[in-house]
Amino acid sequence: MRDNGVVNVGPEPLTFDDVIRVARLGAAVQLTDDAVAAIAAARQRVDELAESPVPAYGVSTGFGALATRHIDPALRAQLQRSLVRSHAAGSGPEVETEVVRALMLLRLHTLATGHTGIRPTTAKTLAGLISAGITPVVHEYGSLGCSGDLAPLAHVALALMGEGPVRDADGRLTSAAEALKQAGLEPVELAAKEGLALINGTDGMLGMLIMAIDDLTRLVRTADVSAAMSVEALLGTDRVFAPELQALRPHPGQARAAANMTRVLAGSAIMESHRDPNACTRVQDAYSLRCAPQVAGAARDTIAHASNVATWELASAVDNPAVLADGRVESNGNFHGAPVAYALDFLAIVAADLASMSERRTDRFLDVARNHGLPAFLADDPGVDSGHMIAQYTQAAIVSELKRLAAPASVDSIPSSAMQEDHVSMGWSAARKLRRSVDGLTRVLAIEVLTAARALDLRAPLTPAPATAAVVKALRETVPGPGPDRFLAPEIDAAVRLVADGSLIAAVEAVTGPLD
Repeated sequence: MRDNGVVNVGPEPLTFDDVIRVARLGAAVQLTDDAVAAIAAARQRVDELAESPVPAYGVSTGFGALATRHIDPALRAQLQRSLVRSHAAGSGPEVETEVVRALMLLRLHTLATGHTGIRPTTAKTLAGLISAGITPVVHEYGSLGCSGDLAPLAHVALALMGEGPVRDADGRLTSAAEALKQAGLEPVELAAKEGLALINGTDGMLGMLIMAIDDLTRLVRTADVSAAMSVEALLGTDRVFAPELQALRPHPGQARAAANMTRVLAGSAIMESHRDPNACTRVQDAYSLRCAPQVAGAARDTIAHASNVATWELASAVDNPAVLADGRVESNGNFHGAPVAYALDFLAIVAADLASMSERRTDRFLDVARNHGLPAFLADDPGVDSGHMIAQYTQAAIVSELKRLAAPASVDSIPSSAMQEDHVSMGWSAARKLRRSVDGLTRVLAIEVLTAARALDLRAPLTPAPATAAVVKALRETVPGPGPDRFLAPEIDAAVRLVADGSLIAAVEAVTGPLD
């Protein structure tokens, strides 16, 4: 999908929507006049320092542990080329196009703040690369998250120089030189400080954080829907979701989750069938049903914290040294990825716990001792058919993986650069594993939806709530209802697509209005 609009990049903060449009929808970018003016003003100060006999870090010296060497002016262009080439040392599989595009946009924004000292022509070339759909090849491994995402950003800077492999707008692998030529762009000959300004930032981990927040904001609502479907099909109660009970523990996310579940279950004949206390002898539902708002609510509140971190980071100029408004060029530690890394790790915990609770609800459907009258494993002919037995195995395997991925990357640190960089954030690693966690959560919730939909069908002639019925209807467009065993993997994939592309939430909201 191509967004035909243009995202303007100036000194002011970008929005989450700006990042999503460029990264995922292919929007073009344009530097504002204010950005170009700010970039030019900062560059003037860097040029003055470059001409001074007094060494200035990143301008006329080496980098990291080599910062004590003053570089002769005749060697400074070579210094910048050498910096980029040596730091473009990633390894492993290519990371996703959307990650690289987010990284490029966020680096462009830091340049646009006027705190890096890059030349306007270099920033404009980076903008041209994004708008032309040229994606430098960036690798899975190479970043320690301090000084920022050095290796990933260096692969982008290498492409600006007309070197290294890239993907063109059609996804074809080609050389940077050829892609720049086809786009009418000239390779950049880096000047003093520009190499450092292009690679010293938290842009990769921040881009992945913003996209994970976008995904999890949808998935936490999906978890409300899947939990509501399970409560309904397992003949649970919705009385525990009442607002007066939620108000006794006033976490904001919890109230929102409970309200969503109440709205999704409204009008259910299945729920009405067992409201009579004289007919229903069950006292309490299992925690995976009763406590769904508490867990999904805590997830929401953690996502809200991560959103605050990302918002602060979007308002940041992450570079070292930084050009200040009064003309000073000062070293700093703003490139350290700890704030972003912690948020990424928190969200991996959220994904694992939401998935763990979802799997427990699915498991209840399959056990005749706990599913309240449904056939074993929801099978058409138990013993001959296995029903959803192995779908739950798949969930369990994913949940086990998510628990391992929830171990924080940010508590690890491997010193580098001859002990100059003796504490690193591992934020890139936290972001990479979070992407796997988000994918796993998507699949676990999809299997719960698939299983709950089958159980709701098996409750006929009782009818589900209009909102949950809408989910079943959307699913039944590609997945048949209960019957003898079929090839199950394609049905799981169909449910995954329904969750991942937002169709499930859209089907529910067509009945309930927007969920919170």
